[in-house]
Amino acid sequence: MTEDVYYVGVDVGTASVRAALVTRYGDLKTTAQEPISIWEPHADHYVQSSHDIWDKCCLVVKEVTRGINRSQVRGIGFDATCSLVVLDRSFQSVAVNKDGEDERNVVMWMDHRAAEQAARITRAGHRVLSRVGGVMSPEMQPPKLLWLKENLRESCWNKAAHFFDLPDFLSWKATGSLSRSLCTLVCKWTYCPPEGWDVSFWTSIGLKDLTENNFSKIGSETCSPGSPLGDGLTQKAAADLGLDPGTAVGASLIDAHAGGLGVIGADVKGFQLPCEGQPITSRMAMICGTSSCHMAISEQPLFVPGVWGPCLSAMVPHLWLNEGGQSATGRLIDHMVTGHAAYTQLQKKAQQRCPAGGDSMYSYLNSHLSGLAASSAVDLLGSSLHVWPDFHGNRSPLADPTLKGMVVGLSLSQSLDDLAVLYLCTIQALALGTRHILEAMTEAGHDIKTIFLCGGLGKNALFVQVHANATGLPVVLPDQTEAVLVGAAVLGACASGDHGTIQVKHSQRMNDPPLRPWVAIAKDGQILCCHCTCMAGLGETCSHSSENCSIKAFHMKCLGIRVPQRWFCPNCKKLEVKQKKLFLLRFFPGIYYRKNMDATSLLKWYNWVG
Repeated sequence: MTEDVYYVGVDVGTASVRAALVTRYGDLKTTAQEPISIWEPHADHYVQSSHDIWDKCCLVVKEVTRGINRSQVRGIGFDATCSLVVLDRSFQSVAVNKDGEDERNVVMWMDHRAAEQAARITRAGHRVLSRVGGVMSPEMQPPKLLWLKENLRESCWNKAAHFFDLPDFLSWKATGSLSRSLCTLVCKWTYCPPEGWDVSFWTSIGLKDLTENNFSKIGSETCSPGSPLGDGLTQKAAADLGLDPGTAVGASLIDAHAGGLGVIGADVKGFQLPCEGQPITSRMAMICGTSSCHMAISEQPLFVPGVWGPCLSAMVPHLWLNEGGQSATGRLIDHMVTGHAAYTQLQKKAQQRCPAGGDSMYSYLNSHLSGLAASSAVDLLGSSLHVWPDFHGNRSPLADPTLKGMVVGLSLSQSLDDLAVLYLCTIQALALGTRHILEAMTEAGHDIKTIFLCGGLGKNALFVQVHANATGLPVVLPDQTEAVLVGAAVLGACASGDHGTIQVKHSQRMNDPPLRPWVAIAKDGQILCCHCTCMAGLGETCSHSSENCSIKAFHMKCLGIRVPQRWFCPNCKKLEVKQKKLFLLRFFPGIYYRKNMDATSLLKWYNWVG
């Protein structure tokens, strides 16, 4: 019997590290989780330790691989928050706070200390801002780097030799490779392929020293997510993780992008959703945890004011990504609930109902709201209380990190009922924020018909339902609830060589080979022949029952286009194709392109000449 093979996905979130052992079919076998430390030395300063994070990565990987042979793990992939890691020339930690504690060498993604530097970069109006919604966010890396230079020149800046995005740090720690993922560099560092780094930008903001030695401090080499790095796990990393040296390691993703990769290509045929039979660009991936990310993709670059992007191949290869978001989502809900006078009462009630704990508080609140509503709609309970949710600024689409939150309609009452209604109104405010982002994307040219939601808040039924109500769109939840971990594991599977692409395919089974469809089209737009390697029996297989051997079925799920001409078997269609100027088109596997596109439009769109 053939031994089972597995892939490991590691997800470093804001407050914890998780890992999953994933089968070749994309199913989770085991998961593990460990908390990581967060320090807040000053207001709006949030720091972590890369040593602590790596140690917890090792613990969870050892836990999920317990009981299997090391040789069964074919690859590993990492995703993480877009936090900034600082190391010196010897790859040792450099403190990023005025307290000077070297172990605390990570500026977290939600750290807003660089708000003034971000505003200054925005006022300068450099052309790179067009790819971040026109406004530089303090959550991106250039303002954080500038803050370190201006405020910690001696203790940090002059010592630093390597600045990593956290996902790239993990890849380096595992393999020793300094190559950076295009996902991190394009989305958070202003890198723009194929041109690369813009020297004029870094010079204009006062960071010309980062351009030295071909930008060696922030990344001279780049690669696509899922690309195999180095020679796989180093001897030391393998010992730390409990895996074999040489185990394949895929270039990393930002955590939200891993979640988007894990859900956006889901097969939803038969559910009568508005995205069925439509391009994949009709879907938006929404990853909801401590914060929320709204990931929309397009065939052509779309510039959305206040929304990050467009970024090419940052999540789905060859497609452009726009990333909206909310800086505090789960964190805001926790803040509102735990800060209320009735919180202690809520804890006791929830503990009585569910002694095991878990998400019992929010399950209790959801149930309590249903009881308050009785026969009316739960949504109406919040009609006299209003929340503005930007307690940690507005990431999208207002792109104003200085905004503050607000609650209007409070009374002197501090009962459990009041807490439940405040909880509801907070979720409603967040959902309306999502609607605001969707409206901005739609105005810029996106046509989103369905939301694919994952992350911790996807387990909260009220959160999901309120978002469906507020946006007027169906919300799809993945069958695999840990979509982010599956996305990370896909990176390891791709790097292993077992699966040659991280392209969205016709199914989510990781062992299905990528499709290799093609079509030959004459210069006048006439389709001459086609072929597909799918298992539908529609490729070059035919009955040869007539002279033209027309194949009436159509590969919508493989090619994603619909043309009026019939598709012919190239084995028996009698055409002098060699005498014609041909366009040989290879399609990106399983990505749904434009429906009802005729052959002439297809040629114009691709603009590829064979």
